[in-house]
Amino acid sequence: MRRDIPPLAEVRRITEKKRDAWWTVLLVDPVATPLVRLTAKYTRITPNQITWGAFLLGLVSAACFAFGDWRWLVAGAFVYHLSFVLDCMDGKVARLTGQGSVFGAWLDFVFDRIRVAVCGVALMAGQYDRTGETIYIWLAAAVVGLDTLRYINGLEIFKIRHTMRKQIKARVREARRAENAAELAFMEDLLRDNPEADIEQDLRKAATPSATAPAAVSDPGAGEEAGTQAQARSQSQDQDPAEIQAQTKSQAQVVDLHQEFRHRFPVYLRARSFFLRHRIRTHLVSGIEFQMGVFILGPLFDSVIEATIVSGALLLVFELAIIYKLLLSTRDFTRTIDSFEREEVTTAA
Repeated sequence: MRRDIPPLAEVRRITEKKRDAWWTVLLVDPVATPLVRLTAKYTRITPNQITWGAFLLGLVSAACFAFGDWRWLVAGAFVYHLSFVLDCMDGKVARLTGQGSVFGAWLDFVFDRIRVAVCGVALMAGQYDRTGETIYIWLAAAVVGLDTLRYINGLEIFKIRHTMRKQIKARVREARRAENAAELAFMEDLLRDNPEADIEQDLRKAATPSATAPAAVSDPGAGEEAGTQAQARSQSQDQDPAEIQAQTKSQAQVVDLHQEFRHRFPVYLRARSFFLRHRIRTHLVSGIEFQMGVFILGPLFDSVIEATIVSGALLLVFELAIIYKLLLSTRDFTRTIDSFEREEVTTAA
């Protein structure tokens, strides 16, 4: 038995993500986190072993789906949920015990994709054998295709955002070398790391300028609250907040690459604030919710066709919203780069 495992409240703080899918927050974490503490304290099970366990349970779920009968569908849905609970536990155990690895992250990702593909084909094959309806063949292709699209799109968007941030940081580093400019921070990072902050106030200030204003800001209002949060991670808990604010105002330049999106959709700010206070990300239907709709809700209610179509449609809606948000973000990026160039011209003049 390990004696260095902290109490459950501290385990939650260490292992649970600050933003996660609503299915995970509401239906998985309340079960997975206590199990993670018991696993880390009383066993020698590694995160990779848990990943293998989740994968094998996923194959058992697929076998249940393949029989096609409603009772087997219910059993398959139950086993799939257990598989997902284990799938959430491996990362938590890795964070709690420090046993995480790059290979473990790869293994988890690959097994997730295989599990979805195998379960999708098995579920639809079982229903095709049961009813003879060809729509299940198309649904099998749709499940595999949409899951692949979700993760390819997520990876590409991450790469584009990383490229934009890298270019902005390079320009700021050049400015710092020339003018000893302030340290750079990104608004989305400050808000992501501190969901308990007064997000609406931050974003209201960030959305005040017109959509044509430069996205690079050194706004005392926006930087004061969000910058204070960034500094708080490295400051003592009992340090005077006013002192932290004063330090941050003179150190941080906040760049908001989602300024136009927030300006166009102010209702998003209130919704985002509400969800983040409950650790729920605003992308309400992502790969996780799509899987749960297809492999749990559909089988439980013997409504595989309806659940798959609705889940797929909602996934596409939210993916298109993310793409649109990326489009507006690229405009903010262009204005930010242009503002740097204007500043350079002004300085040279």
